[in-house]
Amino acid sequence: MLQTLGIVEVPPRAVVGRLKSGRGPGGRSLLEWTVRRVTDSMRLNAVIVLAPRSSETEVLRRIVPPDVPVHLSSARDELGRLVDALSEFPAEGFVRVSCDHPLVDPVLVDRLVIEATAHPKTDYLGYCLRDGRPAVLSSLGVFGEWIRTKALIRADRDLSAGGQRQAVTRYFHAHPEKFHLRLLPVPAELQRDDLRLAIDSLEDWEHVQAIFDALGSEHVDWQRITGLLDHQPELRRRMAELNRAALV
Repeated sequence: MLQTLGIVEVPPRAVVGRLKSGRGPGGRSLLEWTVRRVTDSMRLNAVIVLAPRSSETEVLRRIVPPDVPVHLSSARDELGRLVDALSEFPAEGFVRVSCDHPLVDPVLVDRLVIEATAHPKTDYLGYCLRDGRPAVLSSLGVFGEWIRTKALIRADRDLSAGGQRQAVTRYFHAHPEKFHLRLLPVPAELQRDDLRLAIDSLEDWEHVQAIFDALGSEHVDWQRITGLLDHQPELRRRMAELNRAALV
């Protein structure tokens, strides 16, 4: 059994055509960039891509790097797909990252694993914003979250049906009486409303490409990104507008 598995999730809402697009640095696709950022983590024992099984997602096997397995699950909800994947790739815990977070920071991923190892009673470990919201659900786009597999299986048994099975993060955060949560504060430099690195539209992808063009593909940690944006007021202004629009 692995100690920590990295899972890059392709949700049902993902547009496979966009994931295949070779418009990033070096002609890499959005999905490949996200996978490679996760595999740069030093604390993960293995990484897989997880997607719902469909005729459309079969193509993912051809665009994911060959050293990273693709698990296509027939489960009907997010929770079921995670349990399904962990039955094939057993691990004590796992870090999940959305496929539309190509700038996920490997150092922030590693910190999750380090904290989980240091606090073995933890069931869920993630970053949170000042207002208590899970950072992984924000538009910041640089975070993952760590979950103990036994806790996930317990959640699977508790939830026989319903919308909560489609919102694993929210379920854990909503039930601190059931799970031992450990929440790390988002670095102060990232606590801002004019930062948007998650991909939810073509314009978001163009903004990320602009960051790659300015910094290069080897220097895209969150500190360099925020430093760059400090000198890009128009880009920050547009990111802030998109973030406000998403809240409406």
